[in-house]
Parts: sequence; structure tokens; C-alpha cells
Amino acid sequence: MPYTVIWYDRKGIIDKVIFDAEKTAKDHAIAMFQTRKGDNGVICVEVRKDSGSVVFSHAEN
Repeated sequence: MPYTVIWYDRKGIIDKVIFDAEKTAKDHAIAMFQTRKGDNGVICVEVRKDSGSVVFSHAEN
């Protein structure tokens, strides 16, 4: 089942990355959050199942 990592800035979605495993997607979101926050102004990241349900999210102001 694919899992999508969705990156948000203050205006909305700025990027989506698809992974095959939930753990890989979550690990990527956690590892890249600070970098993407500094480089792209990311304020939130979500990991969603193919069905659309959120399995992980993280946000900072």
C-alpha cells in the first residue's frame, strides 16, 4: 500500500513524495522536517495512506 508524505507551507501543499512502507515514509518526514522547514518554509508534514487517512503528522509554528 503506498504512503504519501505531504509537505505544507503557509499557502498549502508544496510537495508530495510516495513511499511503499509506512515506516519509511514516517522516518523520511521526521528526518527531513528541519531541513525542509529552513529551506522551503515548511510548517507541517503529513503521512497519508492510499485511502487518504492520516497516519502521522507534525507541525511547528
